Amino acid sequence: MITRTRFLSSLGVILLAASGLIAAGALPATAAPAAPINKFVALGDSYAAGQGAGPYLNDCLQSTNGYPAVLDSTKGTNLLRNASCRGATTEAVVGTQLSDLNRGTTLVTLTVGGNDLNVDAVAAACTAPVPVDCQAAISAASAVLGSGVLASRLATTYADIAFAAPRARILVTGYPYLFETPATTDPNFATISTINSATTALNATIAGVVAQAQAAGADIHYVDVSAAFAHHGIGSIDPWIGFTGLEAFHPNAVGYRAFAIALEAAL
Repeated sequence: MITRTRFLSSLGVILLAASGLIAAGALPATAAPAAPINKFVALGDSYAAGQGAGPYLNDCLQSTNGYPAVLDSTKGTNLLRNASCRGATTEAVVGTQLSDLNRGTTLVTLTVGGNDLNVDAVAAACTAPVPVDCQAAISAASAVLGSGVLASRLATTYADIAFAAPRARILVTGYPYLFETPATTDPNFATISTINSATTALNATIAGVVAQAQAAGADIHYVDVSAAFAHHGIGSIDPWIGFTGLEAFHPNAVGYRAFAIALEAAL
C-alpha cells in the first residue's frame, strides 16, 4: 500500500515528469481547450460551513451564504459535496469528511484549525462582561500552537486530503481577525491585541504547514483572508464579524463573499 508520506514525496516527481512531456512537445499544437470545470468539495469547520450568515440548511450550520455556495454560483465551479460542519477539528475532517473525496475531485477548499485551539471559547472568555479565565484560555491555545501539535495535525490532514483526491488542487484558507484593534488608550486594547495575535499565530502555522506540503509536491495553496477583512472586524464602522448569538465570532454574508473572492483569485 502506498503511504501518505510516499505519496507526497513522489507527487513532485510525477508532476515534474508530466511537465517534461509537455515541454518536449509530445502533443501537437491545437486550439486552446475550454477551461475545465472545477469539481469541488468543501471541507472544514463552521467558517467553511457558513455559520454567521444564515439561513442554515442543517445542523452543521451550512449556509446558503457560505463561501462554498458562493463559489458554486460562479462560472467554472461545481460544488459536488459540502462536508463542512460547525465544530469540526482536524481530527473530525479526517475522520468524517474525507469520504466525500474521490479521484474525480479537482478542487478541495478547507478551513480548519481554529477549533483545535478552541478559538471561539477564547474569544468568548476574553470578551465577557466580566472576563472569565481569559488568560487560561489563551495559555491553553498557545500551548497547542507552541508544542507543534496543531502543525502535526494539519500536516496529517493535508496529506490525507491529497491522497484521497490526488487530482485536486487544495485551497486552504486562514482566518480573519475577529476584532478591529482599538486605540492604545482603549481599556480593551490589551485583550483585543492578544486575541488578534493568536489569530496571527494560527494563520502562520497553517501557512507554514501548507508551504511544507507544497514543497513535498502537493498541489496545495494557502489563501490569506485577513487583508480582505481589514477595517471590518468587531468594533469597526462596518463589521463583517458577528458578536452575539449564533453569529458570534463568525463572518456575515459579506464576509463570506470576501472569502469566496480570495479563493477564486487563487484559482
